[in-house]
Amino acid sequence: MNLLIAALGVLGVASSGPLIAGTLAATSVSALAIAFWRNAIGAAVMSAPVLVREPRQFGKVTRREFTWSAVAGTALALHFACFITSLQLTSVAAASALVCLQSAWIAVFQLFRGTRHRWPVLVGLGIAFGGVVAITGFDMGSSPEALLGDLLALAGGALAGLYTLAGGKARQTMGVGTYTTLCYGLCAAVVAVLALFMGQPLTGFDAGGWLGILAITVCAQLVGHTAFNHLLATMSPLLVSMIILLEIPGAAILAAIFLHEMLPAGTYAGLALILAGLAVVVVGQMRNKGTAADEASAAKVAGLGTD
Repeated sequence: MNLLIAALGVLGVASSGPLIAGTLAATSVSALAIAFWRNAIGAAVMSAPVLVREPRQFGKVTRREFTWSAVAGTALALHFACFITSLQLTSVAAASALVCLQSAWIAVFQLFRGTRHRWPVLVGLGIAFGGVVAITGFDMGSSPEALLGDLLALAGGALAGLYTLAGGKARQTMGVGTYTTLCYGLCAAVVAVLALFMGQPLTGFDAGGWLGILAITVCAQLVGHTAFNHLLATMSPLLVSMIILLEIPGAAILAAIFLHEMLPAGTYAGLALILAGLAVVVVGQMRNKGTAADEASAAKVAGLGTD
């Protein structure tokens, strides 16, 4: 059963990039509309159990919890804005791999905060960086738009790292239902403001557009991330973290099958380097101290709850 749930989880998160790219290409849906409805629906779904079981829980949120949730929600909104826009400019495979560098970004942020990582983490960062150079180098030669898409995906990964770190602070004292409702709701609000200033509509789409938004929300958000959160109760965080990394080749395969996306061999080599580097970073993070707390932190490093 765990293998089946893991397969559904990988398929769910790996489908995010191809579904978003296909929806943007085939319908009039805007990038920010996808981000808005995905988070608005996610907030509504996550709030239901809390409102039924503990309706007063939202009134107990402290200023500190709200502040960290607001930081996480804002970072998540900007993450989606960068990542979804990047899918209009560069390949699904490249964008998905580059945005998955959030675990590497977290390690870099920790370095600036004075954390001393074991040498495998530093080696993994170097390998992943080599993959970034390979992908962006090939895209630089293909078109300026593709390179801009790569940079936006990189920024999306950094913002996802910030979202994860801020969310970890909030989750120290908040329940998962309360936190995700507040975070996703604030994220949707920030995206709505961005859409207003950028002139991107949030409504008025045809049936195909709404179907695409629903498919993205169900597959990536509700099925993919829910599956991995379930597995954390029955599998070690290290194993779950490694399984999540299958999103990188999964997105590339789905894009090749359904979007007929063919890339230069050097780009696929870059994807492989990023995948290998991130695997080394995750394992190195897990071994930093070897405590249960570190395992929970490493699970967050894997990037649960973003793409």
